[in-house]
Amino acid sequence: MQNVINALRVLEEVADRQPIGVGELARGLGLPKSTVQRSLRTLHEAGWIRPAGGEVTRWQVTSKALQVARRTELGLRDAAVPVMEELRQATGETIHLMVPEGDAVVLIERLETDKPLRIVLPLGIRLPLHASANGKAVLAHLDRPFGELPGYTATTITDPRALRAELDAVLRRGYADNRGEWRADIAAVAAAVLGPAGPIASLSVSTPASRMTEELRAEYGKLVTRAARTLGQDLVSP
Repeated sequence: MQNVINALRVLEEVADRQPIGVGELARGLGLPKSTVQRSLRTLHEAGWIRPAGGEVTRWQVTSKALQVARRTELGLRDAAVPVMEELRQATGETIHLMVPEGDAVVLIERLETDKPLRIVLPLGIRLPLHASANGKAVLAHLDRPFGELPGYTATTITDPRALRAELDAVLRRGYADNRGEWRADIAAVAAAVLGPAGPIASLSVSTPASRMTEELRAEYGKLVTRAARTLGQDLVSP
């Protein structure tokens, strides 16, 4: 297992600093040169890296990484954008696409509202699973124990039993909501995009908390649930 981890670390470092040689890689990663050399040979044989400019002393990544990305995150984004645009047109609000990563969901795409009062989250931001609509939408479909549940606002759910009850409600109605649980000024509803093995992403409608009435929460919840189901079907269609 450690050999696999070392190879992945080397691949990431090559991608960040290409073209790069063995010595620079070893210093940057804090690994012995012999370990780096073995990882480079493995990655080269597997087609992930190649000599830069024909020099066997410096390395760069091949297009294989891009091909894999297009089948995963980039493919997800390509399929999601038309669905997100329909959802934005139906709600007039900001639409987020997030993917689960560890104990968080990560924002990989957004379509913003044209309303002057808006809340803009940067791409790449990580939101906690238990304190965000996108996170709870995903967490409801995962069978995992809860660790520590940090509080972010007065409405964050930090009690494991209360969170379990909330996730059961998410499964019953099909969508999760966020009532200022991560930031007091943000409200959202979200639904999980499900694949054969479980949640692969989540879609949300996000608004300033002052704009999310109970009526809109229910309406947007139905719309986002339908959109997430459509995207899931699009992803598995040939």
